[in-house]
Amino acid sequence: MALDFVAGCIGGAAGVLVGHPFDTVKVRLQVQSVDKPLYRGTFHCFQSIVRQESVFGLYKGIGSPMMGLTFINAIVFGVQGNTMRLLGQDTPLNQFLAGAAAGAIQCVICCPMELAKTRMQMQGTGEKKSKKKMYKNSLDCLVRIYKKEGVWGINRGMVSTFIRETPAFGVYFLAYDVLTRSLGCEPDDPYMIPKLLFAGGMSGIASWISTYPVDVIKSRLQADGVGGVNQYSGIMDCVRQSWQKEGWRVFSRGLTSTLLRAFPVNATTFATVTLFLMYMRGDEGGLKDCEPTPHALPQQAQPSSL
Repeated sequence: MALDFVAGCIGGAAGVLVGHPFDTVKVRLQVQSVDKPLYRGTFHCFQSIVRQESVFGLYKGIGSPMMGLTFINAIVFGVQGNTMRLLGQDTPLNQFLAGAAAGAIQCVICCPMELAKTRMQMQGTGEKKSKKKMYKNSLDCLVRIYKKEGVWGINRGMVSTFIRETPAFGVYFLAYDVLTRSLGCEPDDPYMIPKLLFAGGMSGIASWISTYPVDVIKSRLQADGVGGVNQYSGIMDCVRQSWQKEGWRVFSRGLTSTLLRAFPVNATTFATVTLFLMYMRGDEGGLKDCEPTPHALPQQAQPSSL
């Protein structure tokens, strides 16, 4: 069990490195002003960040997900595995319930982590070298927010995070279970790893699509107040203002970069987890010990970040 946790953490870290640039683009598109938009779309945003802030601009705020990665994976794997054992039967419905439980509980770590990530990603927008940085790093960001706003401040966006993460993890585990069963991911299948990569990538895409509008609201709430002025009083006020100013399309803003990120992140995570387990268990039968049965896969290979 401990080895699975370590493998998941390493795989999740690889996924963060691959997917963080797309996440930065997503956040910039989600929170930019409709009156004075800086970016015309996903690729324009990507090009603008590289041109104005260098390649390192794409990796702003990466410290936060890296710091919280171990805890999130431990919570997700532990809760999902224990819930499945508690429920008794390995069915698609139980996979959804176990995933939802894991997603709900890991919000305790996920919310502050994403708050720091969002604030860091918004810092110095359009500047190669920020003249005055409000935050030195992700940890400094959380400390400053805590000193100014207290516990409520570092948990800004908790409700929207909970609404997003609970069904998203449920959909992920459900989709992954259905796909691995349908594809027939047997231990002796020479194409098992490609099948796992495909199943993981598609499951990540499905989970993001299922709750993406909530993610837009969460990002806006967590970015609110960066310039010193709070625009939204709560979730419903954010929904109302966003709808009135930008229409229904606002709830799909940044979706392209998110889906571009979702597949390679999950594919990278699954590949890293599998190779790590193959190496660590090489003397005990290699790949067959890494992926003993299709039904056990979700517990071992669930990425930390959807």
